[in-house]
Amino acid sequence: MTIRNPDIGNKAENKEKAEFEALFKKYYKSLCIMAYEIVKDMDTAEEIVQDFFYNYWKNRKSIKIKTSIKAYLYKSIYNSSLNHLRALSVRQKHAENTKHQHEYLSQNKTLQDIEAKELRVIIDKTLSELPQRYANIFYMSRFEGLKYKEIADTLSISVKTVEAAMGKVLAVFRKKLGNYIDLKQ
Repeated sequence: MTIRNPDIGNKAENKEKAEFEALFKKYYKSLCIMAYEIVKDMDTAEEIVQDFFYNYWKNRKSIKIKTSIKAYLYKSIYNSSLNHLRALSVRQKHAENTKHQHEYLSQNKTLQDIEAKELRVIIDKTLSELPQRYANIFYMSRFEGLKYKEIADTLSISVKTVEAAMGKVLAVFRKKLGNYIDLKQ
């Protein structure tokens, strides 16, 4: 069993912290200025540099620097600044697409509402022009959801009479709505 001297670990860690603080103080301002030149916002530039130093400290044991520390710092901030601009561009495009999609859906909903009202006017007008018995049969079938047998029982008529009436009503609607569809195209 080996007994470690606790002072050795603290000295090494204190030395690391001191070196990191010196590095931070030496390059912080110039790295912020460089980031500002790219992102054009000082708060964002400072955030980029601070994030870099935070990640640098957190991952310091695994970072392998193949160039000078100065070159590494500047290249890292350059890349981080460009990545920020790319991410900002993606967010802006997403926001713009969402806005356009919302506008399209809103316009489309309005058009659908108008068309539904127009269609309802045509249906009401057509029903008012039909004999009352045919209008009742159509209403019971399409709006109340009754089966032909149920309609026949309710009106005390045969199923064949209901079928014939529905055939005539649907023919009238095809004619009226055919004109409506032609106007839409």
